[in-house]
Amino acid sequence: MTGSRILMTLTLLAAMAAVTACGRKGGLDTPYEAAVQARKDAERAKQPVPPEPAKPVEDKKFILDPLI
Repeated sequence: MTGSRILMTLTLLAAMAAVTACGRKGGLDTPYEAAVQARKDAERAKQPVPPEPAKPVEDKKFILDPLI
């Protein structure tokens, strides 16, 4: 039983290490920023350009925002 616990522990540690290495380092992009970047990339690659994204509206304050 000790051997199976050691194997299970090593498997879980390996899975956790694999999951923590996923993704990219840096801030998250908003949908607007991602659409603008996609347009720039398409223009540079001389591909069909996606439609111009609409600018986001001003964020309204909500009564529960201070709790977040």
